[in-house]
Amino acid sequence: MDDSDPRHTDHARAIDLAYKALATRARTVSELKTFLERKRVEPSAIDAAVEELSQSGFLDDERYAQQFAEDKRTLELWGAERIARDLQRRGVEPQLVEAACATQSRNDELDSALALLGERLPHLSADDRSRDKAWRLLVRRGYEPELAYEAVRLHARRIQSRAA
Repeated sequence: MDDSDPRHTDHARAIDLAYKALATRARTVSELKTFLERKRVEPSAIDAAVEELSQSGFLDDERYAQQFAEDKRTLELWGAERIARDLQRRGVEPQLVEAACATQSRNDELDSALALLGERLPHLSADDRSRDKAWRLLVRRGYEPELAYEAVRLHARRIQSRAA
């Protein structure tokens, strides 16, 4: 393939754009494909760029899902359900989403929910309205409703025992 071949220049452009996109932040295969489509790159060049970057290790949905899940759990105190929804929205394959979300035990998830309540609602009142507010916060953050209920109960008990 010589340099005057339009397929060669489109492939080179796709690789260049892909590297620039990945330099700004990690992306999934689906996100990178969408990015390149918006830049009006030919589908064959997109496929070639994705293949090349995947083989060289720059593009890896499994690694992306694991890092994303860990970051969201640790930094933003998200629950597994929200992490899974967001990874699915980003085009990560279901088995990779499941694997990324399965790395945290129920007790770890409960501890994370309690940390979030301690951070956001350190002085939770004993009334139903306050507990409902705490429960809704946890469910919005992706915690299972049953786990959220248990976390609110434990958090309320901790506050009461400190007050006593």
